[in-house]
Amino acid sequence: MKRPMPPPDADALIAAALQAGPSALSQILQKPGAGPADPYLPWDRLRHKTPPPGLTHEEWWTGIKFTRRQMQRELPLTDASGRPFTFALPDVVLATLEAVGRDTAGQISIEEPVANPATRDRYLISSLIEEAINSSQLEGASTTRRVAKEMLRAGRRPRDRDELMIYNNYQAMRMIGELRDAPLTPELICEIHRVVTDGTLDNPGASGRFQLPGEERIGVFSDTGVLLHTPPAATALPERVERLCHFANGELGDGYIPPVLRAITLHFMIGYDHPFEDGNGRTARALFYWSMLNQGYWLTEFVAISPILKSAPVKYALSYLHTEDDENDLTYFHLHQLEVLRHSVTRLHEYLGRKTHEMRDLQRKITNAPTTFNHRQVALLNHALKNPDAAVTIRSHAGAHNVAYETARQDLTGLEPGGLLIKHRAGKAFTWTAATDLESRLHALMPS
Repeated sequence: MKRPMPPPDADALIAAALQAGPSALSQILQKPGAGPADPYLPWDRLRHKTPPPGLTHEEWWTGIKFTRRQMQRELPLTDASGRPFTFALPDVVLATLEAVGRDTAGQISIEEPVANPATRDRYLISSLIEEAINSSQLEGASTTRRVAKEMLRAGRRPRDRDELMIYNNYQAMRMIGELRDAPLTPELICEIHRVVTDGTLDNPGASGRFQLPGEERIGVFSDTGVLLHTPPAATALPERVERLCHFANGELGDGYIPPVLRAITLHFMIGYDHPFEDGNGRTARALFYWSMLNQGYWLTEFVAISPILKSAPVKYALSYLHTEDDENDLTYFHLHQLEVLRHSVTRLHEYLGRKTHEMRDLQRKITNAPTTFNHRQVALLNHALKNPDAAVTIRSHAGAHNVAYETARQDLTGLEPGGLLIKHRAGKAFTWTAATDLESRLHALMPS
């Protein structure tokens, strides 16, 4: 990718407009494109659009920058030269924040697979696997999705570095779910990085620690070798990361920032500071999840953002560059990540909706298959679909349906040959549990 064209010097443009007199400035400010309801376009895109009549692109940009500066809010975080990062809250940000906040905090009805404690872990594991695979592939892991899913579901050890990157990401995501209530510290950031990079770095000693003074700082380059970003000096990292942790924990009382934007800003700053020799992107995305969960957006644990990022990596990179090139305006990165999050949440609900429909369709087919299962077996299978970890005994089944012991035994053993129920010895008795792939086995048995 090419580095985007940086915008013209806004200070010089505004000074020229002011010098031209009130009427010239008034004409610039009255033109569309600068207000809260207008698209928040970077110069690199704006310069390809037709400006309002009577204005050059530079004059159009002057009015936009003049208005945006009135909307800007400063963050207690700075670039390498000490200049603060800022953000604005145009209408598009506010609208997306409302939708994302509602959907990820669980303030709407949630489909049964996630709402049901007995089945939610199955869907949580699926989302963690998707995030682990795609986040690693964003940084070069080449293992196929099918092979990676087989490795994680089967619990086998990784065979090579690419599989190890995915395995590490999966372990880090599980750890973050457990640490959601812990405050963020530099030590925790380093521990997350250690888990993410364990055994995958060319320099194993760089895992779990920031780059040190005297080491060559690792910049960000394009796939063609163009330098895109030079991070702050290693000597500044301890203070910068400490301050970032205070910000992430809500301990800096320098004005209000919406919680979702706080999480997205944490993601950005790890990428900007680039404190590690490698694995910064994976660590940044993992910390975004920590921040969202820490602030009560529990449904985020089921959302995978990296598949969306992987589908358009140039847009991801440009959201960093537009921010850095245009006076540290984080609104560009906020907008990009909000859109990614919105798409990810939409995909989650579509997926859960499909699974809920499939489950109900399967239950209907089971209920309408009297020649395949009797009514007690139908009830047993429906219960197993909703409660996959539940165990049943002959006596509990007999008591539930008020039938003889032998009848209950035949019901249970009759579901063994198709691999629908698995028998286990429990002391002198036996228990039956649902097969882990019960849904697929039932789909194979049922007519379409």
